Amino acid sequence: MRMSYSERKKAFFLKKFPAYSVVLFLLVLFSAIWAPRLIYLSELDRLSEDTVSSPAFRRQEVGASALEHIRSLERPGEYLAVYWLENGFGSEPDIDSPEEIESKRKRWERLDDWSPYLRACQAVWDDLAYFPVADCKDKDLSVTFENSWMFERSYNGDRVHEGTDLMPSVNERERFPIVSMTDGVVEQMGWLELGGWRIGIRAPHGGYFYYAHLSSYADLEVGDTVRAGDFLGYMGDTGYSTKEGTTGKFPVHLHLGIYLNTDTGEEISVNPYPALKYTEENKISFKGFHTL
Repeated sequence: MRMSYSERKKAFFLKKFPAYSVVLFLLVLFSAIWAPRLIYLSELDRLSEDTVSSPAFRRQEVGASALEHIRSLERPGEYLAVYWLENGFGSEPDIDSPEEIESKRKRWERLDDWSPYLRACQAVWDDLAYFPVADCKDKDLSVTFENSWMFERSYNGDRVHEGTDLMPSVNERERFPIVSMTDGVVEQMGWLELGGWRIGIRAPHGGYFYYAHLSSYADLEVGDTVRAGDFLGYMGDTGYSTKEGTTGKFPVHLHLGIYLNTDTGEEISVNPYPALKYTEENKISFKGFHTL
């Protein structure tokens, strides 16, 4: 049977350049086998001993659909641990299906750095229960907040904002009751130049929740145990001075910070804004509290 022109041309080419066809075949085979493997290995590089202290992790970025899903979870820390690794800490599309998360968790939990990373996620998320500003008797009162993570600040030298400010609808002290977002132990109380009258709660999974600029305290002492929703004090405007009791340097507001102690002994701050969005629909009712 006589070959067509195209068949003759192909036969001539293969006879003339047999090595070329072999090389081409090997390149195609290599791409099919190793390209997915290389992508997989590059994704695994997202988890290392430095992941927890990285800017990407500290931003705590959670997409709207994932945020809505985790509200149904009692302890969302493990879900978010996988979620962030899979979506490149917010740089790729959300993965929010519980089935997807569960199947993908298995490839991460085999890595040596999984356990400390998981503990860090749980320290921020697994103790959260209430929004830090209780519902007031006056229903016209409200608070707003924005993602002010790493905004510039200038008091006492240039620095960045390692927290979220919750701003009240009226600029008055002793109007907005502050409650603990978590169970925990009172670890710090008293005056700080930047934070004014502040209180720090160490939650069960190790997260440190920092409430600053209070105008007064609840009847608490360092070492006391608190439950989520317990009254801590009233929102105020204290701080920005070494003189205790200084007020009026800025509007009344609550500064919320969240801190972690890493396995390397470093203390880091993480962005509280997503945690506030997670709890903003869960406010405890104001009942009237005793202050010091």
